[in-house]
Amino acid sequence: MTEFHDFDALRAAVGSVLGPGEWLEIDQRRIDLFAEATGDHQWIHVDPGRAADGPYGATIAHGFLTLALLAPISQQLMSVRSARMAINYGLNKVRFISPVRVGSRVRGTVTLTAVTDVPGGVQAERTVTIIAEGADKPACVAEHLVRYLA
Repeated sequence: MTEFHDFDALRAAVGSVLGPGEWLEIDQRRIDLFAEATGDHQWIHVDPGRAADGPYGATIAHGFLTLALLAPISQQLMSVRSARMAINYGLNKVRFISPVRVGSRVRGTVTLTAVTDVPGGVQAERTVTIIAEGADKPACVAEHLVRYLA
């Protein structure tokens, strides 16, 4: 965990790569709960029997489930102590490069790419790369915008 004590320290860290973080297991229960929460019950995610005969040989995590892991991955890797709160501001670009099979473990890195002033605080642009254990390519790469407010 990298703790930035103030916005100046965050600005000074632009270009830094933080991580990798701890491994998170992607089990069928997590996938099923995400399907319930979102209403996305496509067989490739929730039907292990059918998915066994599919292109990946097992169920895979939803792309948006993988994307949702930006929050815990980023929270493992960095905090800004002087911020009263952090707000997800958006995403510039997201790519789902390789699937995350059930039973996989994933973790990520955060590259701090820019910090700009905004009313009441700063906006950090971070590139979050999520990898599945043993995979040749990342599962997801996302340009994530977070506003840290004083």
